[in-house]
Amino acid sequence: MDSFFIGLALGAVVALSATAIVVRRRLRRLRLAEERARRQERLAELGSMTGGLAHEIKNPLSTIQLNVQLALEEIDFSALAIEEREQLSRKVASVGREAARLQHILEDFLKFAGRIHLAPTTTNLASTLADLAEFFRPQAERANVVLRVSAPQSAVEAIVDERLLKQALLNLMINALHALATMPTNVQRELLLILEPASESETVVLHVVDTGPGIALDRRAEIFRPYVSTRTGGGSGLGLAVTRRIIEEHGGTIEIQGEIGRGSDFCIRLPK
Repeated sequence: MDSFFIGLALGAVVALSATAIVVRRRLRRLRLAEERARRQERLAELGSMTGGLAHEIKNPLSTIQLNVQLALEEIDFSALAIEEREQLSRKVASVGREAARLQHILEDFLKFAGRIHLAPTTTNLASTLADLAEFFRPQAERANVVLRVSAPQSAVEAIVDERLLKQALLNLMINALHALATMPTNVQRELLLILEPASESETVVLHVVDTGPGIALDRRAEIFRPYVSTRTGGGSGLGLAVTRRIIEEHGGTIEIQGEIGRGSDFCIRLPK
């Protein structure tokens, strides 16, 4: 009889422990949802203002690009000497390139400043990494970079917006590719996508690792700020800022590990 009550008590303890874990997870998700709602409310007014302003700028830019194309066609069929036509075409084409560059910057800004609408579903993150690797491999090969994926055979799931998570990871992969481009040609250039095996913790962990030059400790916080770029002569400086925002909207975190001269490891933790 005593063993019966002991077994009953042990069963109750196990059931209570399991219930406590479920309750903690649900409370955590509730708190994260409340925090996201507060952030969204604060950003809503700013997003509305910047969105309207950006569209007001986009319209003239589109007009400029259209007129540049028309002007180039008129120059081609003009009676000017060949040398004059070529010189004038170069000047007009430069206006078109700058207009296109401004439009690209504006589109990146809209992605960063606009409201993010998550559509989370239960997602097998191993499949997500495999899809990304298949999409990105041709670009990596053109840059002489070896792209590898390390993920467990068993499913590692999290409730995420897969489309936005892919965008966040893709930004990190593009950033890594540019970092690897600065390395000597005799150095092995590798880009690794790593998914840690499932555990009893309330988070899943992903890594985007490169064998590039690494990032100095005093720069690791600032590179996630808008318009701070890790490369010279290109980029809007919003890619990593957008990545951090997407990760944080999911209730996750992102941090940089690694050493100077030994590459970078962007470590992402997401709630299950």
